Amino acid sequence: MRKLVALPVLSADALSSVAYGPEALLAVLVLAGTAGLGYVFPVSGAIVLLILVVGLSYRQTIRAYPHGGGSYIVAGDNLGPVAGLVAAAGLMTDYVLTVAVSIASGVAAVTSAIPGLASVTVPLGLGVIALLLAGNLRGVRQAGVLFAAPTYAFIIAMFLLIIIGLTQGFGEGFTPRPGDPAVTATEGVGLLLIMRAFSSGATAMTGIEAISNAVPAFRPVAWRQARTTLSWMTGLLIAMFAGIIVLAHVADVVPSGQETVLSQLAHLSFGSGWLYVFVQAATAAVLLLAANTAYNDFPRVLSLLARDEFAPRMFMRLGDRLAYSNGIILLSLAAALVFVAFDGQTTALIPLYAVGVFLAFTLSQCGMVVHWWNKRSPNWRRSMAFNALGALLSFLVFITAGISKFTSGAWVAILAVGLFLLLTLRIHRHYSSVRAGLRLRPDTAPAPQRTATGAPENEEREELPDDVHHLVLVALATLDLAGLRALAYAASLGQPVLALHIGLTEEEAQRSRAYWTAWGDHVPLEIVVSPYRATVAPLVHYVQALHQQHPGLTLTVVLPEIVTRHRRYQLLHNRTAPRLRRALRPLPKVVITAVPFHV
Repeated sequence: MRKLVALPVLSADALSSVAYGPEALLAVLVLAGTAGLGYVFPVSGAIVLLILVVGLSYRQTIRAYPHGGGSYIVAGDNLGPVAGLVAAAGLMTDYVLTVAVSIASGVAAVTSAIPGLASVTVPLGLGVIALLLAGNLRGVRQAGVLFAAPTYAFIIAMFLLIIIGLTQGFGEGFTPRPGDPAVTATEGVGLLLIMRAFSSGATAMTGIEAISNAVPAFRPVAWRQARTTLSWMTGLLIAMFAGIIVLAHVADVVPSGQETVLSQLAHLSFGSGWLYVFVQAATAAVLLLAANTAYNDFPRVLSLLARDEFAPRMFMRLGDRLAYSNGIILLSLAAALVFVAFDGQTTALIPLYAVGVFLAFTLSQCGMVVHWWNKRSPNWRRSMAFNALGALLSFLVFITAGISKFTSGAWVAILAVGLFLLLTLRIHRHYSSVRAGLRLRPDTAPAPQRTATGAPENEEREELPDDVHHLVLVALATLDLAGLRALAYAASLGQPVLALHIGLTEEEAQRSRAYWTAWGDHVPLEIVVSPYRATVAPLVHYVQALHQQHPGLTLTVVLPEIVTRHRRYQLLHNRTAPRLRRALRPLPKVVITAVPFHV
């Protein structure tokens, strides 16, 4: 990509956070009334400094990882696999919340312009998630002008709003507008309030790492192009964030439950004309695009985890449209669950956001400090200093968000990270155990009692053909053409064959024995009476008993199965064969063969 295309495509998540970051900051400070709002500039200044430092830090990451350096890769390479998993947990939480928060904020932009839709906020948001799911499963990709237009429209809308709004404010001498509601304090100004405001406003930084993840997508020289694009993104983000904060302060605008801060500012500057509609439409469009960026990054990180055996291998599989379909579906379900659980309210979702974002930032920057220390490349001290400062500030935000917003919902994100770490480690241990169990060994080697990875004592071993001793067991419900075909197949294998029939009553058992004798009694028949009309459990118990009596025996269970020409009729027939397959599959040294009979 050229820089002009890469900037809007990769910066949509970061730049769109201006739609909710400043409002999240003001929503906390306004709780302390006018006294709380007096701290808006110091807190905003600290956030601007944080954006600048983290942006410079990721410039160093781009130089060190010219092939793409996401938090999972950087932390895993330099701090170890557990740190990489924790960073991945933060990233995954971030991507799920990116979808939920972006859609919640986008819907809020729509309902601010059309208040009549406020009652259907949750259905609207779920509809958008469904559209993103369908589009991405069909292979929608970020490309060219189609995806660049909403971001550039948003940038233009924000600068128009800031410039015209500040010009009007200076012209009016910063006088309060008539009819503005009085700001009533419900909390006192304290350190905890300031910390909460800082961590809430810092959500304006979400997505700032996207460019460092996608360095190979740039034209040559890719890392130079990526660093330039990151610098432009950082400058635009700072300018828009600071401009919105100053404009809201000048216009005496505070968050309202009925209308977003951006909508209030646009109404004050443009009335209800077409410029107001342009601002709201651009905001909704860029937030939708920001949600879509998570659909590219979440499945990709999940595929990396699956490649390293920390996630199910199904997430490495590409769908027909060359998209990671399983990861896309998982992201949609998780985002929909979070969106519904928090009633689609941006203010309720924000406390969860900062924890995962800054946990990933912290570990990535700490990994870069170790990277520069180990490599000692030219200018490594300056690069390490930038990354160390970025790590320190990111860690302070992470701790601040975790403490100040713990009871407001941050505990959910912390719990999700912990559960993610536990789950991925268990998955990795399972794959290691399976790999040890499947590893080839000399035929003469004794069976190991227990491997270093915790493989069970009854671990199956490789066998030579002469070691396999067969008994073919044919499960028969009735003596019909399907059963005879199964018997013929079993006899053709040239191994001992035993027929097994589960009789539901003594009378039926005697009748089946008579049929068998009339047929010619070519194969030994065993009849088990099941007075409770169960068929699966008695057959499974019989196979288990045979295996206990002859543990060296390999049992091939042959099941006749009726297959209808039209699938719609399949449900009209007994589904005993599939149930038996599921029940017998866990048993050792049991081979299950279904012989279809088409009708």
